[in-house]
Amino acid sequence: MNRKALAILMRTRMRPTDPNKLSMSPNRIQSSFESNLFGEHGTPSPKNLDCSSNPERGLKFVQETLHSAITLSKTDIIDEVLNDFSQGYFNLSHENRRELLLVLSREYDVSRVQLRELIKQYLSLDIPSSEKAQSSDHDVQALLSAFYRMERNLRHAFQPKYEILFERLNTHPGGLKFLTILRNDLLSMLQEENSAPLRALDSYLKEKLVTWLSPAALELHQITWDDPASLLEKIVAYEAVHPISNLIDLKRRLGVGRRCFGYLHPAIPGEPLIFIEVALLKDIAQTIQEVLWDNPPTPESQATCALFYSISSTQPGLAGINLGKFLIKRVVDLVKRDMPHVSTFATLSPIPGYMQWLLAKLASQRKLAEADTVDEPHPEGTSSSTFSENILQPEEETEILDSSSGYNSGRNGMDVMWNLLTSTNYGWTSSPKLMSALQPPLLRLCARYLLLEKKRGKALDAVANFHLQNGAMVERLNWMADRSEKGICQSGGIMVNYVYRLDKIELNAQSYLSEGRIQASCDLQRYVEKQR
Repeated sequence: MNRKALAILMRTRMRPTDPNKLSMSPNRIQSSFESNLFGEHGTPSPKNLDCSSNPERGLKFVQETLHSAITLSKTDIIDEVLNDFSQGYFNLSHENRRELLLVLSREYDVSRVQLRELIKQYLSLDIPSSEKAQSSDHDVQALLSAFYRMERNLRHAFQPKYEILFERLNTHPGGLKFLTILRNDLLSMLQEENSAPLRALDSYLKEKLVTWLSPAALELHQITWDDPASLLEKIVAYEAVHPISNLIDLKRRLGVGRRCFGYLHPAIPGEPLIFIEVALLKDIAQTIQEVLWDNPPTPESQATCALFYSISSTQPGLAGINLGKFLIKRVVDLVKRDMPHVSTFATLSPIPGYMQWLLAKLASQRKLAEADTVDEPHPEGTSSSTFSENILQPEEETEILDSSSGYNSGRNGMDVMWNLLTSTNYGWTSSPKLMSALQPPLLRLCARYLLLEKKRGKALDAVANFHLQNGAMVERLNWMADRSEKGICQSGGIMVNYVYRLDKIELNAQSYLSEGRIQASCDLQRYVEKQR
């Protein structure tokens, strides 16, 4: 084993299994990041080191450095203050970080007293007519000057004080990375308490990050085996869709017939913010097995399809910032430029919310059927039939009941289907008879889930929503495309191909974003038409 492989192996073993645990809980990777980040840019104040032994004193010190980082104007000591604040923040406990963020959101928000007073003054000014505004009369020009000054003051008053902290950290070495960790903590807090000041703080920081991480500020980098081990081990650690099993697997994904591209930012060197894995194939793949374990790969000269089979973000604090949209478009342009014979751009994507949705549907319908059986009373003017629907078609129910004899019991097809899909060992996947019976309803209901089930007018499934808003269309459902435990648990093993037709990307994206219209192939439309 060469040195690079050994380094990747050792570092990967030290990685946490869940990248989302980077900020709110202490672990090796964050400690390593903190020491590397601040060790080069100044030694933390000794007071910082009291955070663990004396939490109250540590929190007070960090609050003081927070106030200094926002209010001080002396540029020669700002870097030292920001170092103290950042290092002190990392040393705080989960609860003290929460307390600090609450202070930041409430005490350094917009000054509404000042804003209200400025608005009163602004409304008290007499607006000159359009004709007078064009004149050079001294009094009119003085009045206009008063308007401009007041409007400038209003713009300043509308900006929260924590904007100063964000701006200073963004230009501070390691500050952008720190802000992504701080936002991840904010998102975790919002799951526990959805307060207005915290929402405002998160929204403002998100807007800043969107600006700072614009495509113009990002570098598209093709990741290869020749890259430093420190970068490659991040690919192993953050691969979120199809885990990289070993070094041979990693080398295969970076080798012949495969590509891996990532967006890097100069302020976070050596660590892609997001990366995408591409397989060069003759046709659109129907199973993840043929992508990950295809040996030998398709000769690149014969490839006509670039298949995106995994896209992963390395920064949980950038949730909601769609870097993937720009990444896919850049990769399409790059592949098309370097390989003109590649004409098809598609994905082989998971359907992470399908099984959760389906089991919820089955549970509610089984409950309604049970209520009918025992004649439970219903609210006046309603009945269980008002809310009931036929999850299974008659021929599907018959097939499931016939095939499940000796495997499972239930009063009806929905009962049997529920029992099979919720079994802990997924035994139905090892029975050709049961798989054959479940395939038609699971595919039909999956088409319904992707094309008809909406949330606020957009696709309920998060991955579907991502690709559809980027201009893709839903092309094909693939049965038993992912036989891993994760694939069976999330979607019954079903995966979906989204296709990016280059001449229709913008049109598809526009119709989806404005009208919620989902473009789909004729085969999938037929599934939906049957259900209607």
